[in-house]
Amino acid sequence: MKTVAFIFARGGSKGLPGKNLISLDGKPLLGHSIDLAKKIDEVSEIFVSTEDNSIARVAEEFDAQVILRPKHLAEDNSPELLSWKHAILDLKEKNIEFNKFLSIPTSAPLRNVDDVQSCLDLLDGSVDVVITITESQRSPYFNMVNIQKDGYVKLLSEDGTIYSRRQDAPKSYDLTTVAYVSTPDFILSSESLFEGRVKAVSIPRERAVDIDSEMDLIFAETIIKLRNSSNA
Repeated sequence: MKTVAFIFARGGSKGLPGKNLISLDGKPLLGHSIDLAKKIDEVSEIFVSTEDNSIARVAEEFDAQVILRPKHLAEDNSPELLSWKHAILDLKEKNIEFNKFLSIPTSAPLRNVDDVQSCLDLLDGSVDVVITITESQRSPYFNMVNIQKDGYVKLLSEDGTIYSRRQDAPKSYDLTTVAYVSTPDFILSSESLFEGRVKAVSIPRERAVDIDSEMDLIFAETIIKLRNSSNA
């Protein structure tokens, strides 16, 4: 079984401009993903898919290979799955065959090797996709609502049961960007990850921070400082 790691890093980002090259703990977010991939024994090659020349240069500085992505696959509304398909087909054209597809997004730099390895270990013949989740702070069964067209508010999820305490409501989880694992064949034949048989690895919140804003970045920096001080 051959595993290839991919980092999909486009130049545009509305929430946090230039996000993929922003420095965290002295290293660009892109570098955090590449360096983590290097620590995973079963990963044989690392590719960065991007349309941005600056990102491509940094990827090469961190010893990753670059896949040049068409600009129409790097817009704000471009489905990520299409970029995955493009990367796989690019490698096929180069006669690079592999069995496991691993995506390590730049937005979750606080994960560790064990988090990603757990995802890789979960993929087998009965599973098409492995995603990562973290327990949500708010529950659609208890304290998440939407506003109806008539202006009235209703619970986002209504199962007919009224829960008076959050602890009594069914557990809910947020999707995270710690890692995604699948197979090239499934990705190429699918229009959505949830078309397949999906399993998830639950990640503690302190390692599942998804950086999409300045506030997220500050939160991640704070966690790193606390880690460093406790290890000093």
